[in-house]
Amino acid sequence: MAPFLLLFALTFVAPVLYAVGQSFTRVTREGLFGQAGASSGFAGFENYARALSDGGFAASVGRVLLFGVVQVTVMIVAATVLALLLESASARWPGFFRTAYFLPYGIPGVIATILWSFLYVPGISPVLGLLAAVGIDLDPLAPSTVLWSIANIVTWAYTGYNMLIIVAQLKSIPKELYEAARVDGAGPLRIARSLQLPLVRPALVLATVFSIIGTLQLFAEPQVLQAVSPAISNDYTPNLAAYNSAFNYNDYGVASAQAVLIALAAFVLSAVFLGLTNRGRR
Repeated sequence: MAPFLLLFALTFVAPVLYAVGQSFTRVTREGLFGQAGASSGFAGFENYARALSDGGFAASVGRVLLFGVVQVTVMIVAATVLALLLESASARWPGFFRTAYFLPYGIPGVIATILWSFLYVPGISPVLGLLAAVGIDLDPLAPSTVLWSIANIVTWAYTGYNMLIIVAQLKSIPKELYEAARVDGAGPLRIARSLQLPLVRPALVLATVFSIIGTLQLFAEPQVLQAVSPAISNDYTPNLAAYNSAFNYNDYGVASAQAVLIALAAFVLSAVFLGLTNRGRR
C-alpha cells in the first residue's frame, strides 16, 4: 500500500497542490524585460478575479458547455446503438466490428486531427470538392462550423471507447433474463428498451461522466486545427486559454487559476450529473 500512496502523492496530489499554490501567487519582474530578477508574493484571489473577468476565458467556457451538451449526447446515443446492434442475436462478425469501431481511439488526438484536417481544407478535401460539384458549398473551418468540425473528430475518436464500456455491461446480463423475455414474446426492440437499456444504466452514467471531464479538457484538436482555421483563437477553449496565459504571456498565476477553475467545473458538473441520475433511480 505504501508504494501506491507514494506514487499517488507524487503524481496526483503534488501537481494539484502546486497548481493551487501558484494560483494564489503574484510574480513581479524587475527591469524592462524582467532581466533584473523576479520576486513572488501572495496575491489572494487576484488571479481568480482576473481569470473570471477575462471575456475570452468566459466565452471559451460557454463554447465548451454548448459543445458538451451536443457532442456528448450524440456520442453516447451512437455508442449505445452500436453496442446494442453488436450484441444482438443477429449480429454478424461482432468481434471484427468491435475492433473496427474501437480503432480510432488508438490513434492519438493530434494525428486524428491532422488526418481530418485534410478533409476539412477547401481545395484539398476530395469530399468538399464533390459537394461543390453538386452545388453544395461547405467550409468546415468557418467560424460558424469549426466547433462542430472539432465535435466530429472527438465523436469519431471516442464513440468506440464508450461503446466497449456499454458492451461490457451488456455481457454481464444473465442469459436467463433474455430467455425469459423471449418466452414472454418480447422482440429485439422490446428487449432493448425494457431489459438492456435499464441494466446498462451504470455504464451509461460512467461513460457520460468520463465524457464531461474529457470535454472540459478539450485541447489537442482545436490547437492543431488552429493552423488551418483562423476562426480558432488562442482562448477558444478553457485549456487553450490557460496554455496561452502560461506560455504566451508567462502569467503562471492566472494560468493556474484558470486550470483550477476548469478542474472545479469538471468536479461540479460530474457531481450534478451523478446527483440527477441517482435522484432518478429513487
